[in-house]
Amino acid sequence: MGTSEEYTKIRRNERGKDAAWIKAFLGRSEFGTLATVQDDQPFLVTRNFAYDEAIHAIYMHGAQKGRTHESARSTPRVCFSASEAGRLLPAKRAMNLGTEFGGVVAFGRLHLVDDCDEARRGLQLLCRKYFPHLKPDVDYETTTEADLKVTAVLRIDIESWSGKEKKAPDDYPGAFYFRDMLG
Repeated sequence: MGTSEEYTKIRRNERGKDAAWIKAFLGRSEFGTLATVQDDQPFLVTRNFAYDEAIHAIYMHGAQKGRTHESARSTPRVCFSASEAGRLLPAKRAMNLGTEFGGVVAFGRLHLVDDCDEARRGLQLLCRKYFPHLKPDVDYETTTEADLKVTAVLRIDIESWSGKEKKAPDDYPGAFYFRDMLG
C-alpha cells in the first residue's frame, strides 16, 4: 500500500496546481465527496464542507449516527474530492473530444469533533462559506448546546493533497457548457 503523498502525484504535471490554487478552489467549491471504508466496503457521500487554512483541515457536519460516524471511529483514513466541470471541447476526431475541469483530491484522517468550541468554530466556517451575506446573532442564531447534541461535526486532517485543472483558450472553437445542451 502506498503513502498518501504517492496517491496525490499528478501524471500530467502541466495541469498540476499549487497550494494557493487548491485553497482558492476549496473556497469556491459548492460541495465535495468523502470516501470512507467500512468492513472493506468503500462508501461515498457528498457533503457541504469548509476548508480551515489555519489548521489545514476540512470541516463537515452530519448526523450523530450512521455510516460516516462509524467509519470515523473504525477506519479513519479517508479520501476527499471536490471538482467542477468547465466547457466541453469539440474536435474532428472522437478521441480528441475534451472537457475543461478543475479538481482537488485530499487524503487524511477523519475525526469526530468532541470539543464544543471547535465544533462551533467548524460550523461557523460552514455558515460563513455558504451564507457570507448573513451575520451571526443578527440574521441567525448561532450554534447552541442543543444543536451540538443532534449535529456531528467532522474534521479531516489533511495529510496530502493535489489540484489540477484543464482549461482551453476562451476562443476555443465550438466550446460549450453541458447544461446549455439540455434545453
